[in-house]
Amino acid sequence: MKFAIYSRKSVYTGKGESIENQIELCKQYIFSKFPAAKDESLVIYEDEGFSGKNLDRPQYQQLFLDIQQKKFDCLVCYRLDRISRNVGDFAAVIEVLNSLDISFISIKENFDTTTPMGKAMLYIASVFAQLERETIAERVRDNMLLLARTGRWLGGSTPTGYTAKKIQKTDMGGKTKTSCILTEHPEEIIIIDTVFNKFLELRSISGVSKHLIAQDIKSRSGKIYSLIGIKDILQNPVYCTADADALTYFKNKNCEVCFEVSDCCDRGILSYNKRDYKKKSAPRLSMVHWIIAIGKHKGRISGEKWVAAQALLQNEKPNGEKLSKMHNDYALLSGLIVCGTCGSKMFAKPYSGKKGAFSYICNYKLRGGCALCGCENLEGRQTDALVSQFLSDYLKPSPDLCEYLKKLKTTTSAQIENPILHIDAKIKKITAEMDNLVFTLSQTDLTNTLVTRVNERIIQLEQQISALNAEKNRIENEQLLHQHSSNMKADKLYDFLTSFTQSFNNLIIQDKRALLKTIIQKLHWDGSTLQIYLSG
Repeated sequence: MKFAIYSRKSVYTGKGESIENQIELCKQYIFSKFPAAKDESLVIYEDEGFSGKNLDRPQYQQLFLDIQQKKFDCLVCYRLDRISRNVGDFAAVIEVLNSLDISFISIKENFDTTTPMGKAMLYIASVFAQLERETIAERVRDNMLLLARTGRWLGGSTPTGYTAKKIQKTDMGGKTKTSCILTEHPEEIIIIDTVFNKFLELRSISGVSKHLIAQDIKSRSGKIYSLIGIKDILQNPVYCTADADALTYFKNKNCEVCFEVSDCCDRGILSYNKRDYKKKSAPRLSMVHWIIAIGKHKGRISGEKWVAAQALLQNEKPNGEKLSKMHNDYALLSGLIVCGTCGSKMFAKPYSGKKGAFSYICNYKLRGGCALCGCENLEGRQTDALVSQFLSDYLKPSPDLCEYLKKLKTTTSAQIENPILHIDAKIKKITAEMDNLVFTLSQTDLTNTLVTRVNERIIQLEQQISALNAEKNRIENEQLLHQHSSNMKADKLYDFLTSFTQSFNNLIIQDKRALLKTIIQKLHWDGSTLQIYLSG
């Protein structure tokens, strides 16, 4: 086994619990309990002159990095507070050690996770860590609700149409407090009216985009509004007036609404807790997590209009029918061709009045007409036929290519075993924990409280094993489907290349596109010539 010894002292001293004394006592404990241990198996970390109130210590930070890389099997310290004087920080460290199967020993308190009793104490520490996390989350939500009722703007990029204005107030104690509210930006706020009115008229985000481009209306960064940017404007409750229609809508969505009918007015709405900033890219949370309050700014769009826009954004017409699908099932090269004039992708656009006929048109031209891009359109059916014929003539099977596809099929089939092995290891580890806990319960000197805690932990572990088994079954089923799908793809690709014309014509449009993406890097159209760039 490899051991790490951590020692800490707030103030330099050569007496009492000095760094040297802590290390020496830890060494004596290790050599007495683990006779096979040698000096070479010990790694020592020393933080002298650092407080235990936080974890901002150089040697501790190095220790934690080494823990994550599992450079040792057991962490030893003289006393628990050498790690941290903060219970939450200490419990979090213990949880990390537990997850990596690294033992922990504190010789002063006889805290030793290599023993069943020590493991039980570790689980109790984990319970307190979970309790603290839940308590912190509850406090954060309570504070957010309190702030929501004030209608303050809490910072960040202001929405289109508004700027942030600082307000200062002096309390009874003479202390000046600063907060922010939203105020209308005269030029930008008119754009909001245009976006909502045009969307309700045209029932199309792309239609709104074309109108903005035609009117030369651009974002505050000087660029044309993206389709996602327009959608974000339409979805943002900040523009909605806090009236009865808005109140009913948000209550029906199970949001935390901080006002009632008697509070309705002409002011706008502020929404809190819309995104999960703990995750990368801050994904939007479900509306049940939103906190809705009346802001200090004036509302711009009535609740009735704003709610109607949300219904359209959910792909629903007033009669409940679904809007038509945006993805086509007839154009082979849609999204694969790049416009040589502006660099955007080209998509299929059907001819009006001509069944089955279409052309490839630049996305910028599609959105804003020739004002954005003047590249000539590309006749669709003829282009698809010419590209297919070119590939049929060009791709002649060779022994090297066939051998590569066989290896690809074998490699793909072999890449799906690790998740199952990982889950099996977890199940084995949890089963070992349960065995230790059962052994702990067999002892005669346990308190009722500890017995209860151990039983609760055993129940938790049983639930974890059930969940892991369910996940294992799910992954196994997915692996079978994935392996079957991968083999089919490799087989299809092999058949496709050896008998391109016959195989290609028998595939559905989605499979044809998928196969072309494996062969073609891009197609470049400059208005007169189509260039094909093959992968590899």
